[in-house]
Amino acid sequence: MAGIDLPFEPILFGVKLNMHLILEYVAFFVAFRYYVIHRKNSADPISSNNRLSIIIGAIFGALFFSRFVAFLENPALHLEQGWLAILNNKTIMGGLFGGLLGVELAKKIIGEKQSSGDLFTLPIILGIIIGRVGCFLAGVKEFTYGTITSSFMGMDLGDGMNRHPIALYEIVFLVFLFIWIRKFQKRPVSFESGISFKIFMICYFGFRFCIEFFKPNTFFFLGLSSIQLLCLICWLYYYKTIIQAIKYAGKKLHLL
Repeated sequence: MAGIDLPFEPILFGVKLNMHLILEYVAFFVAFRYYVIHRKNSADPISSNNRLSIIIGAIFGALFFSRFVAFLENPALHLEQGWLAILNNKTIMGGLFGGLLGVELAKKIIGEKQSSGDLFTLPIILGIIIGRVGCFLAGVKEFTYGTITSSFMGMDLGDGMNRHPIALYEIVFLVFLFIWIRKFQKRPVSFESGISFKIFMICYFGFRFCIEFFKPNTFFFLGLSSIQLLCLICWLYYYKTIIQAIKYAGKKLHLL
């Protein structure tokens, strides 16, 4: 991949292909098919009708918050670009947290008490990995590139400068997280329902909080970007799970 000129936009029948957009659609398709297969092979305590309502809630929550949080990354620039650009700009971080809120709202409306996130966890991670390949191929045309660096990991992403390949860092992290959570789900030890999704959200938002320092962000408050502030809100949302995880880790270390 390092030898590919970025942005990578191959030409087919005289038409320049937007590989980022193509891989976004591929990510949605593959993630959904994986979810369907995963659900068939799992004992889902949630009925098909309620599961559909939950998915609809997740979609609407993700659609709104993915664009709202993207707008907050640089409000002045986005207002200057116009409403069409605002509607097209989106971030997976806002989509994930908005989807979470949409799911919780849908579950309250339909009266569903069961945790619903575990079946979505691995498909979501797989979808993000595929999408991030598209982000990398887009080079500096998408705001997923890093700051200029003299590090050996620096790459020319299309502007002649060596930058942190943020998308590649994220792909590596997500591959390891996918493998770990998949093994975790197969453990014979019983954990509370929904714990896989909580682990994913806590780990991924933690990773993104750290990696945002390597992006040419606008830091609005306390030296943090809007994405980093969202990460803190996510940790606050899951603070009980984080405390439980620390206590669990402490017991394991004590036994050693």
